[in-house]
Amino acid sequence: MIARARRRLRRALSQWPAVLGQALVWVLLWGDLSWANVIGGAALGLVVLVVFPLPHVGFRGRVRPLALGTLVARFTADLVVASFQVAVMALRPGYTPHGAVVQVRLRNPDDVFLTITAVLSTLVPGTLVMETKRRTGLVYLHVLDIDRFGPADEVRRDVLALEERVLRAFAPDDVLVRCGLRDEAGPTGPTGSTGSTASTGQEDGR
Repeated sequence: MIARARRRLRRALSQWPAVLGQALVWVLLWGDLSWANVIGGAALGLVVLVVFPLPHVGFRGRVRPLALGTLVARFTADLVVASFQVAVMALRPGYTPHGAVVQVRLRNPDDVFLTITAVLSTLVPGTLVMETKRRTGLVYLHVLDIDRFGPADEVRRDVLALEERVLRAFAPDDVLVRCGLRDEAGPTGPTGSTGSTASTGQEDGR
């Protein structure tokens, strides 16, 4: 029993990026960056990994600082704009938002990149990833108000643009080539409309 617990602890410590990620989510949930929240989030993440060990997920990629800076800056801007839009919507008397579900087919269904894209999409107020399909790369995104955040084609383009920034920040070169974001000679332009479909839930009842 003790040996098994030690193995789980060593395995959890080897997954320190997941611990840091859960600590970051904990800080974001509390909305206060403090040492207590950081340490508490890391401790909670470590406990979760020990009690509920995750399967090993290999990460084959590279971090590009410039592209990562672009990803963080654009995500921060989207966060501020969307928060303002949701606040205005909440304070608008008599306004009824028209929710919808938008289906997006991502370029690359790899676990790590799909998860990062889905999590960042969910963290932006007004949107929530309801379901993902790993084999096909499909993401089903609930939009609080399709009239304000849409139409569906624009929501789809925004998600694909977010995925592109994630891939440019972390994906290896061969993945960028396979996704049409870079050719053998170098980077290409945006290809936000490649291989994606969208549908809304308005016909099913908004």
